[in-house]
Amino acid sequence: MNNVHIHLHVTDLDKSCIFYERFFGAVPVKVKPGYAKFLPDFAPINLALSSGESGPGKTIDHLGFQVESRQTVDMLLARAKAADLPVREEMSVDCCYSNQDKFWVRDPDGVEWEVYHLNYDLEDEASPAASVCCTPLSRIGRRP
Repeated sequence: MNNVHIHLHVTDLDKSCIFYERFFGAVPVKVKPGYAKFLPDFAPINLALSSGESGPGKTIDHLGFQVESRQTVDMLLARAKAADLPVREEMSVDCCYSNQDKFWVRDPDGVEWEVYHLNYDLEDEASPAASVCCTPLSRIGRRP
């Protein structure tokens, strides 16, 4: 499954879930405390919602791509490194209620992009807000 990944911070998760259920015509595929994920059938998108600080300039957490395999992550990571882009690698990390292989890059304006493969879902994990792996570089003070 290849999807564009968008992770948004929302002030009211329940209200946002209702909106996206109506907009997408589908219920979330995963709901956890402070977190919901939508995979609508009609578009190649993985929309994650997290409870948290929102508002002008704070709604978009990060953008990314969910890819079909670890090999695709490795191939895109090698391409980013060959292009001399600074990257942050996170392989086999537990993040957002799943285990993932991923890397991050940041564009010149500070927009952070995540490229990842979902290895498997997890039933129990701390909230995504408490997880460093779900936190783009700008929010943990590290630059790639």
